[in-house]
Amino acid sequence: MIARASSAASSKSTRLLSRSRLPQLRNVESSHFWQLAHNSGGYTGPVTHTAYIQIDSPNPASKYPTRIQSSSLTSIGSRQSRLRTQHSRLRTSRQFSSSPHAKSSFAFSLLESDPIMASLTPPQAPPRWNHTPEEVLSITKQALAQNKAVSDRVGALPEAECNFETVFLPLANAEAEALIICEPLGFYQNVSLSKELRDASNEAEALQRDFDVEESMRLDVFKAKAAAETNLRKSGEWEKLSDEQRRLVEKMVLDGKRAGLALPEKEREVLMKLKKELSQACLDFSKNFNEEDGKISFTLEELDGVPSDVISGYSKRTEGLKEVYDVTFKTPDISPIFKFAHNPITRRDAQEGYEDRLKQNVPLLEKALDLRRRIAAMLGYDTWADYVTEVKMVKSGKNAENFLDDLEAKLRPVGEKERDILLQLKKEEHEKRGLPFDGEFYLWDYRYYDRLYIEKTLDLDESLVKEYFPVAVVVPTILKIYQDLLGVKFIEIKDDNVWHPEVQQFAVWDKDAKDESAFVGYCYLDLFPRAAKYSHAAVWGLLPGYELPSGKHHYPLTAMVANLAKPTPERPALMRHDDVTTFFHEMGHVFHGLLSRTKYARFHGTSVARDFVEAPSQMLENWCWEPKVLEKMSSHYETQEPLSPELIDKLIRSRYVNVGLFYLRQLFFAKFDLKVHVDKEAADYTKLWNDLRESISLVKGGKAQPGQGTFGHIVGGYDAGYYGYTYSLVFAADMYATVFKKDPLNPVLGKLYRDKILLVGGSRDETDSLEDFLGRSPNSDAFLEEIFGKVANASL
Repeated sequence: MIARASSAASSKSTRLLSRSRLPQLRNVESSHFWQLAHNSGGYTGPVTHTAYIQIDSPNPASKYPTRIQSSSLTSIGSRQSRLRTQHSRLRTSRQFSSSPHAKSSFAFSLLESDPIMASLTPPQAPPRWNHTPEEVLSITKQALAQNKAVSDRVGALPEAECNFETVFLPLANAEAEALIICEPLGFYQNVSLSKELRDASNEAEALQRDFDVEESMRLDVFKAKAAAETNLRKSGEWEKLSDEQRRLVEKMVLDGKRAGLALPEKEREVLMKLKKELSQACLDFSKNFNEEDGKISFTLEELDGVPSDVISGYSKRTEGLKEVYDVTFKTPDISPIFKFAHNPITRRDAQEGYEDRLKQNVPLLEKALDLRRRIAAMLGYDTWADYVTEVKMVKSGKNAENFLDDLEAKLRPVGEKERDILLQLKKEEHEKRGLPFDGEFYLWDYRYYDRLYIEKTLDLDESLVKEYFPVAVVVPTILKIYQDLLGVKFIEIKDDNVWHPEVQQFAVWDKDAKDESAFVGYCYLDLFPRAAKYSHAAVWGLLPGYELPSGKHHYPLTAMVANLAKPTPERPALMRHDDVTTFFHEMGHVFHGLLSRTKYARFHGTSVARDFVEAPSQMLENWCWEPKVLEKMSSHYETQEPLSPELIDKLIRSRYVNVGLFYLRQLFFAKFDLKVHVDKEAADYTKLWNDLRESISLVKGGKAQPGQGTFGHIVGGYDAGYYGYTYSLVFAADMYATVFKKDPLNPVLGKLYRDKILLVGGSRDETDSLEDFLGRSPNSDAFLEEIFGKVANASL
């Protein structure tokens, strides 16, 4: 997921499918399917390099989709907000107790020693990370004032003086300069231990959003843009502009049209007020999401079946006459209960607590949806979904609906058959354990019996597989794979200029770097859980890359925030294969941000259509199912042996088990998101959430809980956009099958991917980038083969 530097649910975030399994069906009309798919102050201290990666207390990411964090104002059209949305976010830690593995940190060789590269000094210093709450607010206000001054000058220009150099260029530079200052300051709310600093960061974000709304509604600036475009076309200067310059002009003018600047003044004032209210509702939702710290308690008996190494990581206390274990709702704590607890009452209670943990967000979501309906109507759109999708690859809410309906119709028969098989397995399990059986398959049954089915049919034990993926091996190995594939090197910077001691900072260089001209940018890894930290996995593009007015280059900075597996008294930190896939995916977003090279910050990195942005990282998930890559990434934490060929074969075959149910679950999220943004009237959203899940996901939900309050995507840049997780798989499958499948670790192919997809960012249409990479127009053949070609043999 890609995120922005602001709050968890309302910043730039893209959550992706961490379970890289595509549903399989047969006899599908590919032409129809493809038609649906297509219709701050700088740090100045010393920089010391070392070729090691430091691994401190880790913790696994979830099987849920992660996201790229983004601003909820993307869809409102404000200038700064749209840019921040495209440039910023991705999803705990205890020290070992005294055991053979007990260490507070580990160092692993990531690169061979390179004295020349280690001696190089980056041409751009990293930002500092020691701001006070007062500085966060004062620097933000100063940056916004400077940005406003540029807009004032542009807005005061006579029409005859409006051109590219006087209007579009200064506005683009001002946007970038504000980003550079404000994004890191807004990021603190996701990672800082200090509540005062988090609150100041959140307040700074609110200031930025209000400013964005006001700027987006400036008629004087819009008139200057329109006059400049007219002058360029009439004078013949338009043809002299580069493709990226023309794209900048068109996008900036479109921003004004979509912002409602054609409305009468009084209506514009009302619209601005509604936008600010929407911004605040999303911020409040996000703040609750970030700071959620609920727990649920169970006795050891109730936790029967949960692996002992997981239980040993729970906090234990005495309650009355019994000992209980407190389980947080963070994925590494709660997920093993869903998957392993034998007692269905334990799983049910955990599920209901998880769904209910953010009920305070329900009125905030209702308010946001009401405001979106009112804003869309004022702007002349039939629905909010139509407004949002107008600038995406799918083009309309109706096309998105058709895509989801078509896919659901094809998946439902597969899902129903899978559910019947799991229901029979449940009946057998209940008979064996002497439990009553009511013939129903519940939400809290799915992950438990999905896991049990894999164990029984493939003789594949997830707990055993996890032993081959210690964090200390997987993280540096994945980084090494990416470095070799894409032709770069990570050099760790050893100093305390980070926001937390566990964070690692890297300078990234082209692999044969001899001087500063080969510098790529900075990467930060904040991988382990702690209090008040963003609780899932996301990548923030904290600084954009672009061409400075001086002609020099401003270099990007990306940060991955994750929650990898916790070490326990018995074992080092271990990762499930799902977690490995998620980490691999998120690193794809990191490199999309690092290796883009555009003239304007607005188009840097992941600044692509939201329904394409996941495709590159989804494509890269395939590496986690390749035998030679699995062998390379695995090393048993005791024997150091890699996965055996037999285990690798079983793991690969498990990819296609129960994919119908898995993707029907994703369609539930997508269809809930789309429905609440196409409906013209408010509804009982708790009822809608539970009813849709039961009808689409094919699982009963039990007690209706306000799960929509946990759906951060809906205020985090994915409003009317969750369909994009599945939509983008069409492109991901095509890219992998056409280019990489034959030799996934070939650096020649990696360079092609770097040059044709990553380098250009959003500086051209996504279809153009795909055609350049594939050598033809994209199609859905590979996707259809993936989802419809293997299910009979793999899972049923």
